[in-house]
Amino acid sequence: MTSRVQCAHGGFALLITKNTRVFVDGAPALLETDVHPVLGCPFTVGTKYSPCVRIEWSAGAQDVEVNGTPVLLKSSVGKCIGVEGATQGLAVIGSTQTKVTAR
Repeated sequence: MTSRVQCAHGGFALLITKNTRVFVDGAPALLETDVHPVLGCPFTVGTKYSPCVRIEWSAGAQDVEVNGTPVLLKSSVGKCIGVEGATQGLAVIGSTQTKVTAR
């Protein structure tokens, strides 16, 4: 299983990371510094299409790091950022990996 994250409006985050050292359930652990593009956000303000375009993270692990960067947890906070740079809600974490391996 791999993680699944959506923006507050149902768009899906593309979960990419520079981490190549620590894996969880066979997929690279995501890092607090990762910025995840969002695909398919339908959000509008009035009649103006204003999709979430990325998710930025905070509140990573306090005790688990990869090269000095905290890994993301199910309790981490993802801010959904719109095309104009404004926060438009918080990410919805649907599923996460649970089993860690390191290389």
